[in-house]
Amino acid sequence: MFSLKSKLTVMLAGLLLMASPLAAQDSKAILDALVRKGVLSSDEADAIKEEAKSSAPVFAVGGKKVSKLSLGARIQMQYAGLSTDIDGTNNDPASTNHFFLRRVYLTTKASLGPDWSMNITYDPANQAFDKALISYGGSDLDLDIGLRKVGFGLEETTSSSKLKAIERSGVTRYFVESNNGRRLGAGSYRVGVFAEGKSGNFVYGGAITNPERVGDPTSGGNSGNNNMAYWANAGFEGDLADGSFAFGAALGILPDQGGKTVGAGDDMTAYSIYGDVTTGNFHLMAEYMSAKVDNGASATMDATPSGYWAQGAFKFNKSFEGVARFSYLDTDGRGVKLSDGVRSAPAGNTNDKLTEYFVGGSWYIIGNDLKFQAGYVYGKSEDGAASATTSGIRFQMQINF
Repeated sequence: MFSLKSKLTVMLAGLLLMASPLAAQDSKAILDALVRKGVLSSDEADAIKEEAKSSAPVFAVGGKKVSKLSLGARIQMQYAGLSTDIDGTNNDPASTNHFFLRRVYLTTKASLGPDWSMNITYDPANQAFDKALISYGGSDLDLDIGLRKVGFGLEETTSSSKLKAIERSGVTRYFVESNNGRRLGAGSYRVGVFAEGKSGNFVYGGAITNPERVGDPTSGGNSGNNNMAYWANAGFEGDLADGSFAFGAALGILPDQGGKTVGAGDDMTAYSIYGDVTTGNFHLMAEYMSAKVDNGASATMDATPSGYWAQGAFKFNKSFEGVARFSYLDTDGRGVKLSDGVRSAPAGNTNDKLTEYFVGGSWYIIGNDLKFQAGYVYGKSEDGAASATTSGIRFQMQINF
């Protein structure tokens, strides 16, 4: 049997071996106090210190000026069961019936004093960075330098951990997902310099970034994207008697990102108007998005795609919430497939308009940190007499810390 003294020695050795350098001074003070009280001998305390020094700490901090270090993670496990029917043909695409990891985020944050910090968030499931930032937080203005999402698109800038409808709407996905000749790539991840500020209820932001949605964040650019894109957003937000509100507008000016193929000299300008209100157990979000795409429909024809979505949610109690969303997109001749707007949907043919419905709910086991979500999605694309529909169910389990 171990004596109390031996047990304490083992426990302290384990704690010291797991402690970061930030805790080294506190660990030494604890050992010294135990020596003074006779719990440990000086030789035992020295032995523990030497053992700790010889083992690499799990959470090692490279710089001596780091004042805070934190780790985080998010896992989203999803199932999608969706089938697509193309009107007037028996040659429908294969259905989706699959489990998959939607996101696996690993986050490291470090603070250097009160103003400067770093955030690196990586998603191994998609082999892509979500954030890679050097940040400065002043009294009136916050500055980010590196990779992050621009302030465009209410759903897009809402954390994926807080999405009530599991996936973003067809309108949002069409505007911000990477350009494939139909979608626009007019938002989401960019490398550049970002600023955000607040004065009372007035909020504002802006950014200067590379024009293209990030593929390889380490790329030095080429003749098709060696210029800058400009972003601006402004609005008002605040508290209500039993909730909160936010509304505003955003703008993106993207050179060489128009046309059917980016980098061919065709420009694009994107706009957004949004609103977000919570009162009691009811939550309403809505947004209108539009863009002018030079030669967006063809080599000789511009396109002005536009769309809107609205989502309402109601909390029945602390644990359960229902949600319903509607979205509508008109591509103005640029074209859209069901898979462009409804994630995991079999593609179908290319049409001009897309309508999407989602009805579902969330079970908040431990808030957004541990929850289960489920819902039914229906989408329809059409172009005159031509049409295609997709429908099915979607489940997701999330853990977040």
